[in-house]
Amino acid sequence: MIFYPDYYCDRVTDITIDLLKENQIKGIILDVDNTLIDFDRNLLQGAKDWVQKMKENEIKCMILSNSNQVQKVKNVAEMLEIPYLYLATKPLKRGFRKAKQQLGLESQNIAVVGDQIFTDVMGANRSKMYSILVNPIAKKDIWITKLKRPMEEWIVKSYVNQQNKRKKKEE
Repeated sequence: MIFYPDYYCDRVTDITIDLLKENQIKGIILDVDNTLIDFDRNLLQGAKDWVQKMKENEIKCMILSNSNQVQKVKNVAEMLEIPYLYLATKPLKRGFRKAKQQLGLESQNIAVVGDQIFTDVMGANRSKMYSILVNPIAKKDIWITKLKRPMEEWIVKSYVNQQNKRKKKEE
């Protein structure tokens, strides 16, 4: 289903090198708002070390944000020392295509990490990239995102139930 992620975890920092290597991932596209920073622009604890670990394991990282606030996105990118694109228009494919081109990788070797189903997960799935959904790092959101959260929570619950049923069948 286009709304279901390939993988779901609590935070970006929970994504392991092993998971990425198992899925032939060589590059990661990261969302900013509520994935790397909270509403007040505080960087997720451990994010800088996590990105550094990715680089040490030859996994390319970059930011792809829908934000029109270039300075905000640029500041996060500079803190993490990775490239960025803003005004991405996720879930449309054009931002993902630009990011793919900048990473110099094939779609199947790219993971997209974000906290929103209707932008990050849907865009990744439409672009044939590995989608990773993380929980928002804070409750505070912009108004448009707040409107979408109840539907996203319903989809996540459905996804988790499906995964649990599948695991029980495998046992």
